[in-house]
Amino acid sequence: MHYQDLSYWLSTVDETLTPRPALRGDADVDVVIVGAGYTGLWTAYYLAEADPTLRIMVLERQVAGFGASGRNGGWCSALLPTSLTGLARRHGHDAAIEMQRTMQDTVREVGRVVAAEGIDCHWAYGGTVVLARSGPQLERAHAAVAEAREFGFGAEDLALLGPDEAAARCGAEGVRGGTYTPHCAAAHPARLVRGLAHAVERRGVRVHEQTPVTEIRRGAAVTPHGTVRAAVVVRATEGYTPGLPGQRRSIAPVYSLMIATEPLSADAWARIGLAERETFSDHRHVIIYGQRTADGRLAFGGRGAPYHFGSRVLPSYDREPRVFAALRRTLGELFPALGPDVPVTHSWGGPLGVARDWAASVGYHPGDGLAWAGGYVGDGVGTSNLAGRTLADLIRGEQTALTGLPWVNHRSPRWEPEPLRWLAVNAGLRIMLSADAAESRTGRASRRAATFSHLLGH
Repeated sequence: MHYQDLSYWLSTVDETLTPRPALRGDADVDVVIVGAGYTGLWTAYYLAEADPTLRIMVLERQVAGFGASGRNGGWCSALLPTSLTGLARRHGHDAAIEMQRTMQDTVREVGRVVAAEGIDCHWAYGGTVVLARSGPQLERAHAAVAEAREFGFGAEDLALLGPDEAAARCGAEGVRGGTYTPHCAAAHPARLVRGLAHAVERRGVRVHEQTPVTEIRRGAAVTPHGTVRAAVVVRATEGYTPGLPGQRRSIAPVYSLMIATEPLSADAWARIGLAERETFSDHRHVIIYGQRTADGRLAFGGRGAPYHFGSRVLPSYDREPRVFAALRRTLGELFPALGPDVPVTHSWGGPLGVARDWAASVGYHPGDGLAWAGGYVGDGVGTSNLAGRTLADLIRGEQTALTGLPWVNHRSPRWEPEPLRWLAVNAGLRIMLSADAAESRTGRASRRAATFSHLLGH
């Protein structure tokens, strides 16, 4: 497998992607972590930093950053998959505020580690602008700001933008307003995850690639190359979790796809904006996301790919020509300066993890030594750092502000068995796609989208 072909990001790291040696035989450690993505590596990083005497091993089926950590949109944000209102409904008003403030701090913490470890991941604190390009989208922008104010977050956290203010940040076609938050940094995600792998190795953590884990059980992670015995086993497998025994219905792997343009001219960037490398989106229902890369490209992605029966994850699902064409078309509609044939050089995709209640979680059961984190719904670049810090505290038996957050030891319901799971996930996607089309056509907010969001607990 040519790992460089998996994404634009992996094709532009500053190292070869030659796999580290696989595990050779049985081993005994204190903590074994399954998965060398952000969650697994952040957990290893903070554990090794807190207690250098711990014997820590990370096992990875492919190479570090093979999954979502090497293919995502590069937003290190304070976003959570559940709204403040949804969090408050489940855990209380104050807990929702504390969770959101901690996520804002998390963005700064990732930036601190990036600087301290010398990770060249093109880090840029540009914030996020979310555009409103229709009446219903403008209503949702106002609603987002009203919700933030309800929970005590001011304009310094989320500001409502007028048409000129929004267009000054992101010069998309037909901008009627939007929102802006400073709590986000653009990054080169593959450089970040690869840098983390080197950082944990410098702290004595053993990373074995080309080592698939076939079973996680109390006190052990089982591989074809040997069994790793450990007091603590951490599952950090996100969208690949259903491939483990007993986990088929714990997470639904949903695909998100991306494209990247060739480097654009200074004239094109003068019209597009994003001068501070703001990440950008708009207030439609089916998520789109983008950033201006350090080498002057537009990296742009979105949902829209189908969920595959049985939670299957296959390399062929990374590429959906219909979705790539839709992304290219949407990018041209947003930025007509690019012309009718947007100059795309890279296209890729991969699975992210969605829990049944749309809630990310992190947890540890000391009695059986099993820990986990995930269900980020695509907002994992920052959330995984918080997960890693929290797991490090939980595993070490520390009671901290992080271990008291509402997502700790939250258990999401299991997804329905097939074919109900396939029908429900893909029906939801079609509802939201049709809602966006209807709003564009009529200029009125979609009731079906509002009903579906309510059912999800947003």
